[in-house]
Amino acid sequence: MLVVDAANVVGSVPDGWWRDRAGAAERLRDALQGRDEEVVLVVEGKARNISSVDGVRVVAADGSGDDKIVEVVRSEGTDRPVTVVTADRELRRRVTALGAEVAGPTSVPRR
Repeated sequence: MLVVDAANVVGSVPDGWWRDRAGAAERLRDALQGRDEEVVLVVEGKARNISSVDGVRVVAADGSGDDKIVEVVRSEGTDRPVTVVTADRELRRRVTALGAEVAGPTSVPRR
C-alpha cells in the first residue's frame, strides 16, 4: 500500500499550488492512477473535498493530515508492506515506528 501525504508532496514544488490547493491535489491524485499497489491519498484543508478515482482512494483528514496518515498506517498496514510518501521528518519517525517504509516526494509523479 502506498500512502501519500498530499499537502507535503504538493508543497514540495513551488509551482503555484497555493493558488488552487484542491486543483493541485486533484492533479496529484490523477498522476497516481495506474500504479500496481493500492494508493491512498490523504488530503486536508481546502483539498478535503476532492473525490476518489479508480486506483486512488482519497481519505480526508478532519484535523491533522499527519495524524490521519498515522491512523491509516496503524489500521490498514498491519498485514502488508506500507510506504508513506512525505518529506515531513516527524511524520517519517511516527510511521517508521509502526513498521512503514518512507519515500520522498520525488518518488511519485507530478503533473
